[in-house]
Amino acid sequence: MSPFEGFLLYNYFITNKVKKTMTNYKEIIQNFTGDDFTQKRVNLHIHTTFSDGLADAEDIVSQAKKLGYKKIAICDHNTVDAYLKTNILNEDIVIPAVEFDVWCGYVFMHLLGYGIDVNNQELQQFCAKTKKETEADIVRIFSRRDIKKLITAIHNAGGIAVLAHPACCWALSLDRFIKKLISYGLDGVEVYYPYKRHRGI
Repeated sequence: MSPFEGFLLYNYFITNKVKKTMTNYKEIIQNFTGDDFTQKRVNLHIHTTFSDGLADAEDIVSQAKKLGYKKIAICDHNTVDAYLKTNILNEDIVIPAVEFDVWCGYVFMHLLGYGIDVNNQELQQFCAKTKKETEADIVRIFSRRDIKKLITAIHNAGGIAVLAHPACCWALSLDRFIKKLISYGLDGVEVYYPYKRHRGI
């Protein structure tokens, strides 16, 4: 049995302040199947013009609904402005998310936070202060976020912390690297991601 089997079990919840309901993102994400991703019914890794994406957040949600997606997550680099400056949190199709640039030792990585409270002040302290910090690779690679504190902030914001596109992490041993992140509180590993330039496992 793989040491990571069953690792995508999540323990955190978030209150939808707009609809006054408790959404269990653990259950929602856990119940997605491989077909949901490969058949384009779910996309949990989308960027918008609030970071380095090409499309407007509200247009993306509208297109996803027309195309029959069950759930999507807009996870811009180092910012939650897509949620703070639009009304997309009102949409049932949307899972609130963010993708942070962060170093873990000598490894530069991206950490996804799913099901977060986008108004959480502790989490917002890790967000970009300028637009360049959300889109320019040469700026983002100099991130000084502390991985342990960032994972804690995601948890305190009601979210789950997930390693993004792990095959892009230039670790000497990916297994050891992930085990290290687990010891820091990592909740999951992204398995399906829709961008061809990111290597698969």
